[in-house]
Amino acid sequence: MPVAPNANRDAHRINEAIRVPQVRLIDADGNMIGIVSRDDALNRAADAGLDLVEVAAQAEPPVCKLLDYGKFKYESQKKAQEARKKHKTIEIKELKFRPNIDDNDYNVKMKHAVKFLTEGDKVKITMRFRGREVTHQDLGMRVLMRVAGDLVELGKVEQRPTLEGRQMTMVLAPLVQPGEKAEGADKAAEKA
Repeated sequence: MPVAPNANRDAHRINEAIRVPQVRLIDADGNMIGIVSRDDALNRAADAGLDLVEVAAQAEPPVCKLLDYGKFKYESQKKAQEARKKHKTIEIKELKFRPNIDDNDYNVKMKHAVKFLTEGDKVKITMRFRGREVTHQDLGMRVLMRVAGDLVELGKVEQRPTLEGRQMTMVLAPLVQPGEKAEGADKAAEKA
């Protein structure tokens, strides 16, 4: 039975693990030395007290660099960690409305919508119809258009209102990326 490759294995081959007869060598300062034999490259690495690291295996011949592999691995892990830290996943937050919503309830829900959009999340507005309310879809559509109009400075309508059974849904996407301050955030908060 074949053995699955180890997922934790390093992405770069180093020193004796490099099995090609010739490599394109780059020294520790980033200067191109040229194409040399693998043994010559290993001797240069040993003389400098560094490792021979294969940085581009798909090249012909493979590109290898003289560097401290432990330091190289540490720095690449730090870069990956910083990239993950800066990455913000966009979530979809849902707010549920009714066609005959009171002004105070509407204002509370609008404050939540403003908060979600300024944090960079999408907002799904769900209009729920009960009983015979479904025959008055125009009331629900009016409320959804009011929401879209009040939030025009913070978000754009990504999905137009659609009726699915007894619910009408609309999705708003933020205009500003997370971390930036929206110019209209204060105005929209005052309206709500």
